[in-house]
Amino acid sequence: MTEPTRTVAQPPAVSAIPHSVPSWQRVAAILAGLFAVWLFLRLFAGILLPFVVAAGIAYFLDPPVSTLARLGVPRWLGAILMLVALLTFILLSLLLLYPLASAQIRLLSSQVPQMVAGLQSFAVHEIGVLQKILGPGMISNKLQALVADEAGAAMGFIADTARRLLGTGFALFNILTLVIVTPIIGFYLLRDWPLAMARLDSLLPRAQEAVVRGLANEISRILNAWLRGQAICCLFLAAFYSIALSVAGLNLGLVLGLVAGILSFIPYVGTIVGAISSIVLAIGQFNGIDHVLIIGLIFVAGQLLNDYVVAPRFLGDRLGLSAAWVIFALFAGAEAFGFLGILLAVPVTATLGVLVRFWIRRYQQSSLYLDPPRVSL
Repeated sequence: MTEPTRTVAQPPAVSAIPHSVPSWQRVAAILAGLFAVWLFLRLFAGILLPFVVAAGIAYFLDPPVSTLARLGVPRWLGAILMLVALLTFILLSLLLLYPLASAQIRLLSSQVPQMVAGLQSFAVHEIGVLQKILGPGMISNKLQALVADEAGAAMGFIADTARRLLGTGFALFNILTLVIVTPIIGFYLLRDWPLAMARLDSLLPRAQEAVVRGLANEISRILNAWLRGQAICCLFLAAFYSIALSVAGLNLGLVLGLVAGILSFIPYVGTIVGAISSIVLAIGQFNGIDHVLIIGLIFVAGQLLNDYVVAPRFLGDRLGLSAAWVIFALFAGAEAFGFLGILLAVPVTATLGVLVRFWIRRYQQSSLYLDPPRVSL
């Protein structure tokens, strides 16, 4: 006799469609994530510098390492080759520039008394001219002596600062972490970069995968264009100011030109700082006003060439990062997290700019924007 078929109870099937997450939970998750990032930076800002620098190096060197990997070179070997090439370039640059900068600073130190006297003479002469214009008695003798003394003190301060920077400048960057730890971290990040990106990609919410990936690509495009373009502009200004100031005969012209070019990653700040410092030195070094005007024209010409020739060619108008926002972000980052905040300022600003433009487009496509106004009777 055939045994009756038994029906085995099956467990209820798990729905493949996830439940919709309430909007307030999404907002809470975003706010919690932002707070966690802020707290992490506040707690560990003192040790994050080599990691941030290494991440930036890995971000820039990933394209050539990926190209070598497609040509059959193991990724670990390509990472080593690119890091060695970068370190070699930096060391050679330092070895070439350090003797020149050291010689200029020693020359400046030996000429400080003469330059102080020249600066004091210039200040007294200009005050005398101003007194003739305004009339006798408008400027007292005590004020003239005070201005002359302060002018000499300013020149001495510049020379002393230059000597201190020459002796302790490298210590400011913490050689142990930036020279030894950063390349090691950079190697591991470069080697594992595709795996890290794939892991992040797997964590994207499936429903918003295309949107998030598009935003990430837009942020990456802006960062690549802005940072590479800004680096080219800084190198151009550093080379132009250094060569022009040295040809003009300004002591410390090479150092001031390099500093002005490097500081130009903050729009216009490098030019202003370099111009003021160079003009003060020129007043103390040269007897006539002609050389001072030449120094001023060098900075005007450099900034005009950068604004109308170099920057449009390598930066253009497609970045969406205005100079005002960049300056604000750099100062805000420095105030909040110090030098680490300066490094993170531009990436954070670029990210926020892309997100704000995205939400503005969403708003302009929503019923809140498109619905006609209600007419009350």
